[in-house]
Amino acid sequence: MAVALTACSGRGVTSYPELVLATGPPGAVFREIGGALATELHGAMPQTKVTVLGTGASTENLRLLDEGRAHLGISSLDAAAADPDGVAAIGRLYDSYLHLVVRADSEITDFDDLTGKRVSFGATGSGTEYTMLRLTALTGLDVDDMRMDQAASARALAKRDIDAMFSLTGIPTPAITDLLRHQALRCLPLDRQAADLAEAYPGSYFPATIPATAYPGLPPCPTLSIPNVLLARTDIPDTVARTITETVFTTADAMAATRPEAAQINVRTGIATSPIPLHPGAVGWFRDQKA
Repeated sequence: MAVALTACSGRGVTSYPELVLATGPPGAVFREIGGALATELHGAMPQTKVTVLGTGASTENLRLLDEGRAHLGISSLDAAAADPDGVAAIGRLYDSYLHLVVRADSEITDFDDLTGKRVSFGATGSGTEYTMLRLTALTGLDVDDMRMDQAASARALAKRDIDAMFSLTGIPTPAITDLLRHQALRCLPLDRQAADLAEAYPGSYFPATIPATAYPGLPPCPTLSIPNVLLARTDIPDTVARTITETVFTTADAMAATRPEAAQINVRTGIATSPIPLHPGAVGWFRDQKA
């Protein structure tokens, strides 16, 4: 689903015919952050048609960028680093956390109990799917894995159509927050799996903890985090990339009013996109902030 924001006039601003921003699926932070960013870009570039494209998330966004069907896309760093051709980073945004969620009355108490169970690996083309395929290869996890977006996974878990769901997302994620309003849940630890991924893929995965403040009634949960980056096609003009970069990092507080994850967006960590190079327009803007 695509949503377009348009305006017909503007003076003293960067002009570009259209920007298509590939985001994520229903119930995902990518979708929410993308919508907030599109609103800010519309204000900064009123002569540009800004279109928000709902997608499966990271892997699909990379494909859309490669095909020229999107100009901008949000991706987890692990997926982007595996296929960086033709894209450059506007900047690092916020970190996603890998959630393993079950119903509170489930017999599943840890990762190893998933064997033979019905488990959602996220939407096809998502960062969740990408990371879970890596984790499955590392650990030999043998489950009946299904592909559902976060909202659909939450509904299926509530109806007992699946036994567990993985979700790689910012915190708090809308799908889990909404489910908790009528269904008691548990978040299971993934500290051993975090260590496995960090050792196998240095620089993409980091041990982390989902804090108790993320979800009402759920205690802290050890897991892994993955940085998310805003990517642009390398053929976007430097002036346009510079305006996009400025918009992202100067309106983060405004976006954080509706999306708490945006509070993580800052100039200090924004340049930390390795191994994805920054777009030259982004480099210019970041350099000026140090002047």
